[in-house]
Amino acid sequence: MKRLEALVLLVTLLLVLQGKKGIAAGEDGFVKTNGAQFTLDGAPFYANGFNAYWLMYVAADPSPSERQKVSTLFQEARGHGLAIARTWAFNDGTQDRALQISPGLYSEQTFQALDLVVSEAKKNGIKLILSLVNNYEHYGGKKQYANWGRSQGQSISSDDDFFTNSVIKGFYKNHIKTVLTRRNTITGVDCSNTLTFFFLQEWITEMAAYLKSIDGNHLLEVGLEGFYGQSESQKQQDNPNFQVGTDFIANNQIPEIDFATVHSYPDQWLPSSDDRSQQDFLTHWLQVHIQDSQNVLRKPVLFAEFGKSLRTAPVEQRDRLFDTVYTAIYSSARAGGAAAGGMFWQLFTEGMHNFGDGYEVVLSENGSTAGIIADQSNKLNRIRRLYLELRNRARWAGGNGIRHNGIGN
Repeated sequence: MKRLEALVLLVTLLLVLQGKKGIAAGEDGFVKTNGAQFTLDGAPFYANGFNAYWLMYVAADPSPSERQKVSTLFQEARGHGLAIARTWAFNDGTQDRALQISPGLYSEQTFQALDLVVSEAKKNGIKLILSLVNNYEHYGGKKQYANWGRSQGQSISSDDDFFTNSVIKGFYKNHIKTVLTRRNTITGVDCSNTLTFFFLQEWITEMAAYLKSIDGNHLLEVGLEGFYGQSESQKQQDNPNFQVGTDFIANNQIPEIDFATVHSYPDQWLPSSDDRSQQDFLTHWLQVHIQDSQNVLRKPVLFAEFGKSLRTAPVEQRDRLFDTVYTAIYSSARAGGAAAGGMFWQLFTEGMHNFGDGYEVVLSENGSTAGIIADQSNKLNRIRRLYLELRNRARWAGGNGIRHNGIGN
């Protein structure tokens, strides 16, 4: 994960907001999985999206002009056909605008800021993926949980005890429950009416079971970068000369995990390579993960983060990377394959350069990149509309007792 300088493992919660329009007029309901595809209202669902980790933090700003940036961002995203956003639903400890100040103690002001984010996403027909914890110390993460354990007398040898210590796991389960059962102070809707996703083998299984005990409608994902592990050792040659202890195949084969995720940062992973070599790596990286999702996992795959920093490369190289990712997704989607969409890192609105990491896209300022994004949104929406049209024709034919492409009585 780029934006905070390191690869980060996340547990994520996908909120599919009910009662509002989806990516096309009249679409309501839950996103589901059917084999290697997402579905919505009985038809395949493909969507273009973005990352904006900062939404809750900015929504908690005392300045109305700063808070307005949340609304502006969602409006601009909708205008470019973006239908999924990924952001943080955590900020642990005592730092500025923390959400969970100490285990079980929450800032209502910051929670109301998260309510605003959810409300604005709903208003603009954009579905949310909420990340619940960070593997690294940015915004608290597992390091903060480990420190909380130490403060309560637990023998903590490393931050990785987050995954094994029963007291710390209890802290985290409480955070899951608190987010899932939160009643939004703006919309009046609680998260248990939504859809979810989810996270190292035994820990994934335990937490997935816990989540589903709260709400059986949850979809779960691990939040992986896509590195291959020991379960498919011959595939480790596809990794960028390192991997971080995760296993794209084994972690995603857990039955409770509904879809796979992949990140793509060739500039970060292959810093000594030229743009052509990074592009060649990226093309192969995309294809092997689409193929494995389709043929091995038989689950959808979301390219949950990708980007290229303008601090080290010209915009033409970034646009070429976006086009490579989008082309692979579209080619798979057009053929009914496993690639469900992509979410670039990261979307800003005007006046946010102090949050910049070089990967940001400001739609009003980055015209060439914005055009590529909007074109991808339109192409994926056309696929969606085609499937809906075919479905509606089949329903009409069936309702009139007419056989249509094998559908009917």
